[in-house]
Amino acid sequence: MLSISQELADKIVAHARADHPDEACGVIAGRGGVPERFIPMENAERSPTFYRFDSKEQLRVWREMDDRDETPVVIYHSHTATEAYPSRTDISYASEPDAHYVLVSTREEGETEFRSYRILDGVVTEEEVEFLP
Repeated sequence: MLSISQELADKIVAHARADHPDEACGVIAGRGGVPERFIPMENAERSPTFYRFDSKEQLRVWREMDDRDETPVVIYHSHTATEAYPSRTDISYASEPDAHYVLVSTREEGETEFRSYRILDGVVTEEEVEFLP
């Protein structure tokens, strides 16, 4: 189960809406599996159907997390025209076995689809999301 503050979830959704029609992406860093620090990142592809972290930005962010004794607790991105479910490409790029992979769909303007998955060795498992005050 992913337990995440409503504030952090709202930041993910706001980033997804702001970058629409392109996919948004980013990380929430934390310690002990607890999501704490929101890190919006740039979609190097600037695409409505694909995302990729900029390699220099990703290196900087991962080094910063190491320096702060943090891990990537949540890796998030948006889907702009489809449901919030990992694509084959998303699954193939999932490289953090302990991370929660959050997807937000921005296909419906007034509706938010916020879902979380564990992706390990190509196997996708949806998990419950608990929004904390």
